[in-house]
Amino acid sequence: MTGPDPVGPGRSRPDPDGLAHAEAERAVEQALALVGGGRSGPGREPDRREDASAGGPCGDAHEAPSGGPHSTLNSAHRAVPGGPTPTGAPPPPPPLSWDRARAVAARAGRAAPRARIRLPLDRALGHVLAEPLGALTDLPSFDTSAMDGWAVAGPGPWVFGTGAGLLAGRGPGTALPDGTAVRIATGARVPPDTTAVIRSEHAHADEAKGLLHARRPVVAGQDIRSRGQECRSGEQLVPAGTVVTPAVLGLAAAAGYDALPAVPRPRVDILVLGDELLASGLPHDGLIRDALGPMLGPWLRALGAEVSGPRRLGDEAEALRDALTASDADLIVTTGGTASGPVDHVHPVLDSLGAELLVDGVAVRPGHPMLLARLPTSAHPQRHPQRQPQGQPEGQPEGEPNGQSQGPPNGPYLVGLPGNPLAAVSGLLTLVEPLLAGIAGRPAQDAYRALVHADVHGHPHDTRLVPVVHRAGRAGGRDHVAPLRYNGPAMLRGIAAADGLAVVVPGGVRSGTEVEILDLPWAPATPWTEGCFT
Repeated sequence: MTGPDPVGPGRSRPDPDGLAHAEAERAVEQALALVGGGRSGPGREPDRREDASAGGPCGDAHEAPSGGPHSTLNSAHRAVPGGPTPTGAPPPPPPLSWDRARAVAARAGRAAPRARIRLPLDRALGHVLAEPLGALTDLPSFDTSAMDGWAVAGPGPWVFGTGAGLLAGRGPGTALPDGTAVRIATGARVPPDTTAVIRSEHAHADEAKGLLHARRPVVAGQDIRSRGQECRSGEQLVPAGTVVTPAVLGLAAAAGYDALPAVPRPRVDILVLGDELLASGLPHDGLIRDALGPMLGPWLRALGAEVSGPRRLGDEAEALRDALTASDADLIVTTGGTASGPVDHVHPVLDSLGAELLVDGVAVRPGHPMLLARLPTSAHPQRHPQRQPQGQPEGQPEGEPNGQSQGPPNGPYLVGLPGNPLAAVSGLLTLVEPLLAGIAGRPAQDAYRALVHADVHGHPHDTRLVPVVHRAGRAGGRDHVAPLRYNGPAMLRGIAAADGLAVVVPGGVRSGTEVEILDLPWAPATPWTEGCFT
């Protein structure tokens, strides 16, 4: 498919064979190299404006300026939107492709030093294991009965006595002589020299003669859980990087753990920018409700972060600067202000602080003005003086004085999300999710593909992220995803009904094509969504 001129009229186009283009390519290559990656294939500069219908009151549908990735911002050399490149300045490098931007974010997260704390089992749920979980004992640690019934020794019939028999939780009993049987409960320790356990329903006890008869053949070792059947002491049960689920907690307890070595949850501060936002009530007089403040906290917690309440700063550059320098978080997430409008202060403030840009614009719709930066240590002379990692006071971070996590040595990361709500969701999945996963040591989301059950229009040059819902195949058909309506950058109606986002390549896809799916961190969409949104 063909589309509008990706540079647009009135803007200087770098000669792809010239020195300027090569310099831009090298700038991007250096950014990726510094976070552990490389870049393959030539860059391109797509249309940096959202569709006309995508504009929202937050102003993020405007063109985002392109600073040099992983270089300190220089406002004097930033391209004027829609205008020529300043005289003598190199042209801005193109925005990163969507998949490359995700890779940069993931590598940046993995590059951050990872603290370790010990958490009691009742506080470890949802954390990530900082080291492999090895068995502290054999499981089971002694031979136990798998069923209620009879422990027998040798061939039958077997003589048995009266009494309650062997119960769980009792110490070792005496050896069982050949030709004898004893009642045994599930989980009870099997006496030495036991041949097998016969289930109660498979045995007949002749009380008058005191003899036990088997109703079916007896196999040696049947219904006995042998010592070490599940694991031996020292054997690895789960690897480092595993998310602690209820099942992992149960396994850890069974293996003898009272506390687990875990990675502290990444701390995230949310800064909501925009004078036009209301915290309550109906929109009026040009003011609109803040949709991102209520949404981002729960979303980030679902990604495993410890999140402070959102702070609404309005459109004041100095307030933003003060908030950034005062933050003790591992990651700061801002909403709005990432473009180049008269009150878009994120780039100038980052410039004044000497921040390094890792990602400055992504070739994705919606959300192309998103950015990822790293603040310098000089902007944060005391890292984390207030908040302590979860696990205090029960456990101290390992190898750190006074229980304080020092965070990234170069200062916190900052992700600037566009102000349009669905564009902000795009930034969450493109930059925040892989960054947080790397910081916390979480495994990356497994990529998978699914059939899309409709034609999906694409952008001429950029990747599109489109809300979808999974549908079960009918009459032997394959499961598939259906794209949802209301997927403009300023809309949340579609994503509220979705259980994933389809990654649509430039140019779009036909019905029946397999597309990559990004799962959302909540339960699948419910049946009431069908029809109203598709």
